[in-house]
Order: sequence, then structure tokens, then C-alpha cells
Amino acid sequence: MSKRCCPSRTLTVLCLSRSETVLRPEETYLSPLLCSILTVLLKAFPPLADMFLTAVCVCACRRRKAGVLPSLEDLLFYTIAEGQEKIPAHKFTTVSLHRGLSWSRLEFSGFLQPGNFTFARPECVQSNIVLLTQAFRKKFVIPDFQPFCAHLDELYENAKNMPGGQVADYIPQLARFSPDLWAVALCTVDGQRYTVGDTKVPFCLQSCVKPLKYAIAVHDHGTEYVHRFIGKEPSGLRFNKLFLNEDDKPHNPMVNAGAIVCTSLIKVSKRCRYYGDTQVMNFMNKLAGNEYVGFSNATFQSERESGDRNFAIGYYLKEKKCFPEGTDMTSILDFYFQLCSIEVTCESASVMAATLANGGFCPITGERVLSPESVRNTLSLMHSCGMYDFSGQFAFHVGLPAKSGVAGGILLVVPNVMGVMCWSPPLDKLGNSVRGIQFCTDLVSLCNFHNYDNLRHFAKKLDPRREGGDQRVKSVINLLFAAYTGDVSALRRFALSSMDMEQRDYDSRTALHVAAAEGHGEVVRFLLEACKVNPVPKDRWGNTPMDEAVHFGHHDVVTILRDYHNKYNPQSSSADKESAEKNLDGML
Repeated sequence: MSKRCCPSRTLTVLCLSRSETVLRPEETYLSPLLCSILTVLLKAFPPLADMFLTAVCVCACRRRKAGVLPSLEDLLFYTIAEGQEKIPAHKFTTVSLHRGLSWSRLEFSGFLQPGNFTFARPECVQSNIVLLTQAFRKKFVIPDFQPFCAHLDELYENAKNMPGGQVADYIPQLARFSPDLWAVALCTVDGQRYTVGDTKVPFCLQSCVKPLKYAIAVHDHGTEYVHRFIGKEPSGLRFNKLFLNEDDKPHNPMVNAGAIVCTSLIKVSKRCRYYGDTQVMNFMNKLAGNEYVGFSNATFQSERESGDRNFAIGYYLKEKKCFPEGTDMTSILDFYFQLCSIEVTCESASVMAATLANGGFCPITGERVLSPESVRNTLSLMHSCGMYDFSGQFAFHVGLPAKSGVAGGILLVVPNVMGVMCWSPPLDKLGNSVRGIQFCTDLVSLCNFHNYDNLRHFAKKLDPRREGGDQRVKSVINLLFAAYTGDVSALRRFALSSMDMEQRDYDSRTALHVAAAEGHGEVVRFLLEACKVNPVPKDRWGNTPMDEAVHFGHHDVVTILRDYHNKYNPQSSSADKESAEKNLDGML
């Protein structure tokens, strides 16, 4: 067993091999907890031994001078930095990006050295410790993000080859976009990001802004007030028809008439009802997590000059007294055109969709932007009325809330999972993006995101919210094999990664069954004391771990199990598990 000494102190750290797996606190000046964690890591990853030992030396010596034991943040930083004072930024972000976290989600501000792309202090780990822990432990809503992204790449390429469609030309500024532009961006409720194609090209929201301004109106005034002026039913007519329901109200806020009335309900500054109204733009920025939200004045002017149909709708609404009392109709139409001319990119719009998917909380900033009531009502109307005259078919085939716009965007929401923005200018005869419709249809054909895909006895699709079946099988095999061989270090590593320590094989045997049958008392004690597993699980033959220990004559294991049988209370098992989980989280 060789030794290494830190140059600045007489700190001795033992170099471990697979057969030498005990790191002693009195020999390393480390806390017992860190010694346990290092022992597990060193045994699991022998090639990284030198790197870890260097990190231990550096951080322990530095902290000993101040009389403080090294923290896990220090240890993580100096491990990756290989004992250096600075570290290339990409080393910290590689794992997070692999899990779908964007650079903007990681809080590294203040830790970058001027003029280069390196981190200088271990505090950069501390500020991101929760996200990094989630990334390592696969605790995001889509745990296997890279395989999921590979499927999305295939769907993107398939839709890219879709022929047909015409770029909207009734608004001259929209006709300038190339029909070859095609982009998809995704943001999950945990902030995982995926982009492919022309995702940084700005385009106008157009009708995709309708659900957002409806959500703002409900957020400001409440549902009852808003629906005094606007209905909730699909119209069955073209989105720009001069037509009201039997109560002389627009059918819903997703058609032009309803969107114009909805615009009149948005609270704006008395000094400025036009673009530049900071309240509305701040709201849009919050929805987008402070990512790109701009304004196309050229599109606004183009819409106003070619907006005869919308002016006709406005005067019709004014005649039928559809607006709140005192409304200036021409000013509202200008404001309506301006909201349609708000610019986004696919990336920023996907965050807007993800904010809706996340119940009104922006997944990037963590800020509550919309009330739960406004989000629920918005998604309901998007589901029934959001895709023009294709809404019924889209609800039937895709089964998700969505809103399309004549600029070629489709804002898609998978509640509690993610938001998606697809953008491609060529439109079908109903005004929806040809490629966007194909992508959404293929996505739901592949994954069980349709609202009714999870019915019992329904054909199974890919569920990206779960770890793959192969991973679960490997998890059980690895757990039981570690119990069979008496490998406490491996079991400790599994527990730290939040593995279910009570998993069963096809015979309903647990790790405790196997350890008891093999006479591994240390493993049995670890499973009972540290992991708080049930000491009396029954396999398919009705045998408990105690039966196994008695059958094979392991008297020491029988004694351990008997002690725990006396203490075990099934009614408190959930509290014990919660306590054990908190202890494991504390170890990380």
C-alpha cells in the first residue's frame, strides 16, 4: 500500500486498490462521511484514483489551515480541476449539457476569469450543486435525455423532407421568409433544452400570441370577467370571419374577433398603449425566461396597412358593443397588431410554452409568471380552438394543447413535461405549418404524450419520462449481484444514486434475501440501518430473509434480523424511507 504526502502539510492519503477499500479519517484529516464517499468512488473508478487523491490533498490542506474540514463542493471542484486552481468551463458543463441543461441555466456568473473561459473558485460548484446533483442522479423529468434527443433528430429530418405549403403573403413582410427555414426547440419543466435547425432566427408570433395574451388577461382580471366579453366554444369558421355567437360575443379568444376583444382587456400603462409598454413586454420577457423577445416594426406597419379585414371586425365588434365601456377601438387594433408583431426565436418561444407546461412557473428563472387558473383555462382553449379549422383533427390525432400562427410557428404544450416551438413558414390551406404539423403528429406517434395514451390496456409507446427498461433490469441485476458478493461499497454507491434498494427479481427476491442466504452480515446491517429496507419481505414462495438465514445456518445474520424484527413497525416505514432519503441527499 503506497503513500502520498501533500507538499504543504504532512497529510497522508492511502492509495487504494480494489482489494484495499478502507479510507480512515484519522489518516486523512477528512470527515468520516467524505471518507466513505471517497472509498466508494475509488473502488468504482480505479483509473480516477490519482485525480481524487490529488483533490483530497489540495482541498484538505487548504481547509486545515482555517481549521475546517473540506466540503463536498471543494472536493468536487478540485477533483475535476485535478488539483489546479483554475478549470476549463467545459469540464463543469459537459455532464449537465449531456442531461439537457443549457449554459444559461447554470449560475456561473462571477466565477469566470476575465479574458479566458475558466473557473477560478470552487464556489461555482456550490451555486449549482442542486442542478448538478439532479443531473448526476437522473432526476429530471426526462432522465435519459440524449436518447430522447436522438429520436427528435429523426423526427426533425423526416418533417424536413415534407413537400408542399405556401408562405403567407397577405402580410407582405411575412412573404420575405425563405420556405426552407425549419426549426424545433424544446424546453422541459426542469429546464432541459433541445434545439435543432434555424432556432436563432427571429420571427413574429402572430396568432401564437393569442393564448399568451388571453392568459395575461385572465391573470389580471380573472376568468369570470374575461368571459363576460368572450365565449369558450370553437367557431367552426375561418379565424378571420365577421361572425359572433348567439350572445353577440366572439366565439373564443383564439379567433381574430376574440383576440381583438381580449387585447382590450389587457392592463397597459395610461401613458403608452403601444409597443414600449413596459408592463406587457416585461410579462413576455418573464414568460420567456428573459431570453430573446423583440419587436418587428416593419411587420407591424405591414399588418396595419393590409389589415382591412381586422378593421372591419373591429368596427363590427364596436357596433355590437363587445368592448368594455370607454374602449378606443382604433388604439386597440394598433395594440393588437403590435402584439402580433412581437418577435421571438424558437428557443425563447419554447420557454414560453414550458412556462405554460409548468403551471405558470418559468423553468429557467423559477419565477411564478401566471396564476394556475389562467394556465388551466389557456391550455383548455388551446386544446379545443388553437389550430384554426384543424383544431378538431389535431385534438384527435395529437391530443395536446397547441396554437399555430401564420408566420409558421406552432406552440405545443405537453403539460407537466415540456413546451415545444416548431417553426417553418410554408403553410397548408388551413394556415398551419406543414412541417410543424408533421413533427407534432410524429412525436405523439412515437411517445405517449397524447392525453389518452395512458389508458389501461392501450398500446404501449415510448415514455421518455421513465428510465429505459434495460436500465431497470440492469439495476436489479447489479443490486442483487452486489448483495450476493457482499460488496458493501457497491451497495453504498447504489444508495447514493437513489436506487430503490428494495427492488425485486422475477422471484420477488430482494437484496436482503440474497445477503441473508449468503451470510453477509455487513450487507444485511447496511441494508437495514442505512437504507431502512423492509426486514420481512416475502418472495414468491413466501420465504423471508430470516427463513433464508435459518435455512443456510447463518446464525449471526439471524441475530441481526431478529433484532430488527422486534423494532420494525410497518406503519412507520414510509417515514423511515423519507428519513433515509434525506440522509442520502445529505451525503451528496
